[in-house]
Amino acid sequence: MTDAGLRAPHLDTSKPHSARMYDYFLGGKDNYPVDAEAAEQVISLFPAVREMARTNRWFMHRASRLLAERGVGQFLDIGTGIPTAPNLHQIVQGIVPDARVVYADNDPIVLRHAEALLHSTREGKTAYVHGDVREPGRILAAARRTLDFTQPIALSLVALLHLVPDEDRPAQIVGELIESLAPGSYVTLSHATGDFDPETWERVVEVYRRGGTPAQVRPRDAFAAFFTGLDLLDPGVVLAAAWHPELGERLGGEDIPLYVGVARKP
Repeated sequence: MTDAGLRAPHLDTSKPHSARMYDYFLGGKDNYPVDAEAAEQVISLFPAVREMARTNRWFMHRASRLLAERGVGQFLDIGTGIPTAPNLHQIVQGIVPDARVVYADNDPIVLRHAEALLHSTREGKTAYVHGDVREPGRILAAARRTLDFTQPIALSLVALLHLVPDEDRPAQIVGELIESLAPGSYVTLSHATGDFDPETWERVVEVYRRGGTPAQVRPRDAFAAFFTGLDLLDPGVVLAAAWHPELGERLGGEDIPLYVGVARKP
């Protein structure tokens, strides 16, 4: 289902959108010339951004697989992006057939493609919410129609928080989302960093800002702070290629500047 209460705004193709740029980096077709132009500017500054997008996707696969194998049967994925198989529900329902998955994103084109996210197993259930992470209460209210918040849920904010600058209170947003989760829930995060080449990443962030998308890469300590109060799973906060390489054959380069982590709520 989609959430009719969170109506999609008009699809604006005059400005680039981060979800469609990400689709372009992944080699997808669901983007517009304005997205491709902005994406090519990023590629000119940081040619490995295509591999970075794939590395992020592969991390999501590994993390979701690990949590499903731990018996987690509910997932809330905020900042879903344009559907790219295998999607999260395809991974986890292959392990837990009756798993319930709620996706959320704020790009109207993702809403248009939401049907691709709703092909659940017969035993399970998937739903899509059109909403912005900056309004977590609205997303949570809609997610409660599908998920049981008295039971553990795996929350994913993958490649999303670097699109939430400090002025939008990302720590408070993450805190509100975590507070809604039952003990035994999990949080999966990934985040671009400028730790290894700050000048390049300042220029990449500026490309996004010129296009109307706020962005802010963060150092390791600032990223790790999002896990405050949670129990990090081994190996803690690391670059994506170092996170449980045994869970997937594709990892991405060891120098990809993407911090990741998965943690459990006590």
